[in-house]
Amino acid sequence: MAPRRFGEGDYKYFKYPLPSVVQSLRVHLYRRLAPIANRWMEALGAPERYPLTLREFVERCHRHGQDRPTPLLLHYEAGGYNCLHQDLYGPLAFPLQVTGFLSRPSQDYGSGAFLLYELRPRAQSMCDALVPEQGALVIFATRMRPERGKRGYRKVQLKHGVGRVRSGSRYTLGIIFHDAK
Repeated sequence: MAPRRFGEGDYKYFKYPLPSVVQSLRVHLYRRLAPIANRWMEALGAPERYPLTLREFVERCHRHGQDRPTPLLLHYEAGGYNCLHQDLYGPLAFPLQVTGFLSRPSQDYGSGAFLLYELRPRAQSMCDALVPEQGALVIFATRMRPERGKRGYRKVQLKHGVGRVRSGSRYTLGIIFHDAK
């Protein structure tokens, strides 16, 4: 991460074929999230619609030159962090993604909260700091989500990151559904 100024830590993308547990999570989660993604696009009046199976969506990515898988393992030691960012790897991006927490907070690592930052239109920005238990999955928006306003829905931009780990080692699994260029 450091050479690209993304933070302090390391990450490793999986290659196809994905490990069976990662592929299974990706397939089953996508199937549940695609209807939500489609409702979001409808609420925002956006033309994008997502197929109901991951296979169809990945085929769409590949037709657009996005053929590298994006699920990854992330690791941080004491002093490590991940700058606020969005996981966009090409013109096609699924609006939801998942982080799986593999380490035990307060036992394996200290601090290192998962950060969700909202840039709200015509309002102050806000940030949530989550410290999920080992085994938890957090579903969050990749780049934006709809928010109901006085005149209908509007886009709220989001970024995510990891606060500084103060002690120990922190591991997470990132499940991103769109493939990269």
